[in-house]
Formats: sequence, structure tokens, C-alpha cells
Amino acid sequence: MELEKSNISKEIRKTIIELAHKSKSPHVGSSLSCVDILTVLYFDVLNLQPWEKRDIFILSKAHAAMSLYSTLATRGIMDKKLLQGYYQNEGTLPAHLDRFTAKGVEVSAGSLGHGFNMGLGMAFGFKKKKQDRKVYALIGDGESQEGSIWEGALFGSKLGLDNFTAIMDYNNLQGYGRARELCSFEPIKSKWEAFGWHAIETNGHDLDAIKGALCEATNGKPKIIIAHTTKGKGVSFMEDQLIWHYYIVADEYRDKALRELE
Repeated sequence: MELEKSNISKEIRKTIIELAHKSKSPHVGSSLSCVDILTVLYFDVLNLQPWEKRDIFILSKAHAAMSLYSTLATRGIMDKKLLQGYYQNEGTLPAHLDRFTAKGVEVSAGSLGHGFNMGLGMAFGFKKKKQDRKVYALIGDGESQEGSIWEGALFGSKLGLDNFTAIMDYNNLQGYGRARELCSFEPIKSKWEAFGWHAIETNGHDLDAIKGALCEATNGKPKIIIAHTTKGKGVSFMEDQLIWHYYIVADEYRDKALRELE
């Protein structure tokens, strides 16, 4: 199973490279960073049947939309044909998320900090309705500098939303540099614990470790998983390089990246 999921992650990364190349869009590094987390969620953890009672996943760091689109298509939730219209004039899929574009896109997002709080609202609603549904939201480490994140953190613990899990894609690179240098947030685990959350640190590229963290009991608290990742993971010349927050995947980069992923 581990090997199978590893191959799935590789296929998703290939699709991201192809999307970024065809569309000439940025954020390829941000998208590659969280692939392993999405792989475990969609192929091992999320309850998706029946669809009307599914668990909810929200990509709050919505500039990494290519990672979600590629995962949904690989999982068979989204029609793969829609990928052809990503980031195109009169196309099908925007560079940031619009929930009306495709099955599996749960919220419209792009302004950082918003998806996280929409997810908390959904989790609260499920609790009130006594529905056994869970909500997962992926946030960026730079995104955690938003005040709205911490307002939501207070809200989540106050209401005991143990059906909500946040995952921080902690690659320590945001648009203009190292996240912890631009606006220091360490000790991040202790801060979340002080806000009343069950906090876990894990390797964001170890599939078994990710699953273990996602399935760990929280004793009535909302959960935050601080997943240590590498921006551009899987393509050596993109890994931990700030330029791949914005650089375009030209022909030579596409070919080199796909050779590595093969």
C-alpha cells in the first residue's frame, strides 16, 4: 500500500508539472510541497461515500490549486478533461479556487486565512446537526501569520471542534522569503497548544507518519498537524528554492522535472 501511495504522489506531481507548463502559471513549488498530504487524505483517510455525507477537505492556501485539481482528477472525483482548461482564457479551472467549477472543490478561496475559518464553520454546523462528518483544512505557514487564523483557533477550541483538523504545510518559504524570518511564529506547536488545540509535529512527506497524525485521537480538542515539508518536493532543482514560488515551468524545466519523476 505504501508503494502504491508513493506512486500516486509521483503521478500527481507529474500532473502538476504539466499543468504549470501548459498554463505558464506560478506556484508550482507551493503545489508540489503538499502532494503527499493530499495523497494520504484522498486515498487513505477521507470518507467520501456516500458523497452527500462525505468528509470535507479545504485547501485554504488556495494558490496551490494545482495540487488539489491534480489530486481530485487522479482520485476520479474531477473529470480529467477539466485540467486542460486550467488557467486559460475562457477555461475551466482558475488559478485560485472557485467552488462552482468542479466536483470536490468545496469552497472559493484565495485570500489567506479564509478557507480555514470556513472549515471551522462547517465543522460547527456538523456538530450542531449531530452529523458524523469531519473537516480538514490545509494552511500555509505564511498563512498562519494572518490574524484570522488565530481568531479561528480561539473559536475552534472554545467550541470543542474535535471533528476539525488543520494541517500546516510548513515548508518555511513564502512569497518573499523564509516564513519564520519574515514574521516569526515559533514556538509554533506551543502556541497552538496554548490556544487549546491538540498539536502534532510530523514529517509532511512520510506517508505513514501523515496518516498516523491524521488518525490520532484528540480528547475533544480540534487538531493541528504541523507537517514539515519542502517547497518543490520531488523535483531536485525546485526543492527549497524561493524562486519556484513564482517561476514559470518553461520547456527545459518541464522535461528535466518529468525525467526526475519517472
